[in-house]
Amino acid sequence: MIETTAALARGSQLAANLILFGSCFFLALIGQHNALFHTSWVIRLERYLPWLAGIVLFGLLGVLATTTGEATGIASHAWNPAAWMEIIQQTQIGHILLARILLAVLLLIAVLTMQRLNRKRWHYLLCALFASLPLIAGTLMSHSSADEMSFIAVAPYALHIILAGVWFGALPAFLYIIVSNGKNCDNTTHSNAGYLKLFSSIALPAMLLLAITGLIVTDRLVETFYHTLVSSAYGWLLITKLIILSVILIIASQVRFKWLPLFSQSASQQHHETVSHLKKWVGIEFYLALLLIFIATILANTLPAKHTMIENWPYPFRFSIDATWDQPNVQQMVWLGTVLFVIALSTIWLGIKNNWSKIKKIFIPVMLSISSMAIALPPLAIEAYPETYLKPAVPFDAVSISKGLQLFSMHCVSCHGPQGKGTGTISDPDTKDPTDLLTEPHTANYTVGNVFHWLSHGISGTTMPGFSATLSEEDRWDLINFLHALSRGFDARLLGSMIVPEMPAIASPVFNYSTTDGSNGNLKDFRLQKNVLLVLFSWPRSKERFFQLAAVYDKIKALDTEILAVPNHALNEEELQQVVSIVPFPVVTEGWSEIKDSYWLYRRVRTVPDLSGKGMFPGHMEFVTDRFGYLRARWVAQFEGFGWQNIGALTSQLTQLNQEGEIMPPPGEHAH
Repeated sequence: MIETTAALARGSQLAANLILFGSCFFLALIGQHNALFHTSWVIRLERYLPWLAGIVLFGLLGVLATTTGEATGIASHAWNPAAWMEIIQQTQIGHILLARILLAVLLLIAVLTMQRLNRKRWHYLLCALFASLPLIAGTLMSHSSADEMSFIAVAPYALHIILAGVWFGALPAFLYIIVSNGKNCDNTTHSNAGYLKLFSSIALPAMLLLAITGLIVTDRLVETFYHTLVSSAYGWLLITKLIILSVILIIASQVRFKWLPLFSQSASQQHHETVSHLKKWVGIEFYLALLLIFIATILANTLPAKHTMIENWPYPFRFSIDATWDQPNVQQMVWLGTVLFVIALSTIWLGIKNNWSKIKKIFIPVMLSISSMAIALPPLAIEAYPETYLKPAVPFDAVSISKGLQLFSMHCVSCHGPQGKGTGTISDPDTKDPTDLLTEPHTANYTVGNVFHWLSHGISGTTMPGFSATLSEEDRWDLINFLHALSRGFDARLLGSMIVPEMPAIASPVFNYSTTDGSNGNLKDFRLQKNVLLVLFSWPRSKERFFQLAAVYDKIKALDTEILAVPNHALNEEELQQVVSIVPFPVVTEGWSEIKDSYWLYRRVRTVPDLSGKGMFPGHMEFVTDRFGYLRARWVAQFEGFGWQNIGALTSQLTQLNQEGEIMPPPGEHAH
């Protein structure tokens, strides 16, 4: 019950607000002469403006009430003003709702005041401004702002809403003009036709911009993963919304290019027929727009596609440009299908221009579109499984990577080799060699869900067994996290002691830690605040380096950088005291083993690929993680010579990092 009430409250206040904004904007747009505001259709339209403002206010109160009931989990709180006040005082969404309600009160006062005045054009413009404020404030409660409360995140959605008001909000005025002309075919017809043409010339571009801004907002909420469009409630609602918008655009183009030119040119009998057609089609457009607003309201309160957990992909295939683009004939087929689709779109325009029959207008574009997809899409299709888009249940962190390393050693080394390069011995010559998990790229062809499927059920035609009976689900995700770290570690061979400016690419594995000075935390605690110099050391081999770092610790701290020292092996009490007596920076005492296991995978340098055997373990390595969570530079003392022993080389790198802004968002918590 409360969900239905919430949907009605949200939908009614949004529709009323859009109509109020659009009507006032339209009247301000066409109101060159004050006499217009005394015509019958304007007077009739104005009667509803206070009611619309009232619906906005009471609808927002309804949103506050239902939000309180949903947030507290107690339905009766929806009718308890004291509970409303707690939501308003203690939550951000409550602050925004209070602001929207106050803006709605101002809007109602503005509308009532305007109706007592001898209206002028600027009155309607001011009223449109007041009507836009609750709409813009409402975007602060959107999914876009929930992910990131910033101008870049919110502005496209705010513009989307305003454009919707420019188009949808003015449709009632459009209908009033048509009805007025249907009753009175007099000398006002020409003026009214001019108003309609002016609105139509603005509304059609506004609708196209509406679609563009909608795509921008959608891209943030879907993250360009097409699969969420056909496997989530959000995706199907979005598809439905786009279909309705497409129908509305077709109707709007017909009105703009066919019926409006006839509106002011027709003889008396033809005029009534034209008015009838306009009334019919604009009425259909208005009701479809109302349906669109209702679906948009539901969409705004549905879990975004990018957060949807797809546990069972329903199709045996998926589309992937990355995995198929370099295959033979794929590019030719895709471009051929694209050209055919462009031709299909062109036939829509040709059909309208040349007055084709309705069957030809529909049949030819549809068949050409279907043919284009039949040519372009199959080459991009690859095999998929029910788990293909399953998201990892375990975070990508040092604990999981270290555990995955142990599981790999127990279950996978015999075939894939100690470093995952597929060097195990296979006795049957007809059996496919084990996959090279280290140096071959796999992320384009395989999702983490694919790998989870193979780990669970095995791979037919190979010696790869399924582990669903022997490894828990969490163990399998740990193993997948290790495989991702293994692959990323090989990519990290391109790192060096000099950063590549503004080119973050490799996420630093996160970890929890406790140190000798009593501090503890997570690597993510430093994000947006400090860089981290992670020093993996051997004792006493690293003693000289520690004296050097201790001498410049204050200088490094002044560059917004913290040093964390991590031992490569367990230190006894005497060794630990020796280290602490030298260094002023924290030495990790808990979590060091997992950190060591994870960052060892990032040891390789271009001159020492280290691919055979169990792999070397350098005695001293240092890693720089920037304040956004990316691994930007690495010095392996055993392989890269003098390196950061020149403190000036190190501090210059830190200075350069501090001069960079956010280039990419911080890396996610899960492998993809």
